[in-house]
Amino acid sequence: MSDVWVDASAGASGDMLLGALVGAGVPPAVLQEAIDEVAPEPVALRVEEVRRGGLAATRVHVDAAESHHHRTWRDVRSMLAGRDLALSVFERLAVAEAAVHGTTPDEVHFHEVGALDAIADIVGVCAGFEHLGARTVTVSPVAVGSGTVQTAHGTLPVPPPAVAELLRGVPTHAGAVAMELCTPTGAALLTTLATAYGPQPAMTVETIGVGAGGRDPEGHANVLRLFAGAATGSGGGEPLLLECNVDDLDPRVWPAVIAALLEAGASDAWLTPILMKKGRPAHTLHALVDGARAEEVRTAIFRQTSTIGLREQPLRKHALDREMVAVEVDGREVAVKLARHRGVVVNAQPEYDDVVRAATDLGRPVVDVLAEATALSRKFR
Repeated sequence: MSDVWVDASAGASGDMLLGALVGAGVPPAVLQEAIDEVAPEPVALRVEEVRRGGLAATRVHVDAAESHHHRTWRDVRSMLAGRDLALSVFERLAVAEAAVHGTTPDEVHFHEVGALDAIADIVGVCAGFEHLGARTVTVSPVAVGSGTVQTAHGTLPVPPPAVAELLRGVPTHAGAVAMELCTPTGAALLTTLATAYGPQPAMTVETIGVGAGGRDPEGHANVLRLFAGAATGSGGGEPLLLECNVDDLDPRVWPAVIAALLEAGASDAWLTPILMKKGRPAHTLHALVDGARAEEVRTAIFRQTSTIGLREQPLRKHALDREMVAVEVDGREVAVKLARHRGVVVNAQPEYDDVVRAATDLGRPVVDVLAEATALSRKFR
């Protein structure tokens, strides 16, 4: 498992990400094998060491026969069956294209991004991140460029409408040169893979990959960098409170979200109903976590909810000493948690799951078993 930071401050494309992955140590054979499994025609990857703006970089060429086949989202779904991450990338593309052209995703006809080389870019990049075991992916603000670009729809402003739609809510900037710096494929990949956006997080960097774009404009290093290593955590183990406001998530999902945060390492997680601007009902999600586990919980929040940002604050926590003992109710063991303050037991509470299990086994009401277990627990105080 690794933590990844993607430096897209000079732009992003599928081939730049492929080059960065190979430069970071992903064997080209891993990418080629994934592509061979889905490509209906031969597609070959060719690795070249180049220089961009004076920097050494890895260029990955995708050699595929020229195709004028305008594939639909339905065609792509069939090709990529079983490759969930790659499907998620193309689904983002389909939704974005549908939004900017005023149609539905199933009616979208992919042009540039439906070609075999673009499909290879997406499948290869997804296979590369899976090979890295990317646990978290933080993406820098993305350079999109400026000026105009020629597309199947004619001359379009930069960023093209699909890129602008894909990067809605994501930190972006124009960049240093007047050219297209972020392609639709690059934007879809970054927004699907990202678990957070921002500068390089605290991490011990183990490998660095520098992926080259196809052009080498003067005064601009046309590269994307990928740093892979291990997050060093936040706060050195100090407790943190992570929070976000969410107004667009199906309320039925919240129990699963809270369970996922607890599994990721949160010591507690809960919801507070709130009223946001324009009278919109919403919830604040709170997660209490030790600093050493904060990155895992952040990742779970971004993956499980629709939020695009978090706030966090360090906390001072005073916890009582705890001890587990047991009582018996009709021969069924029920665990009891004792809390001590300066050596004196100040609280003794039966574990509710044990109470429910015992009540089920005994065929008794839960309320009766809870009352009996609570009464038996008083002997420890």
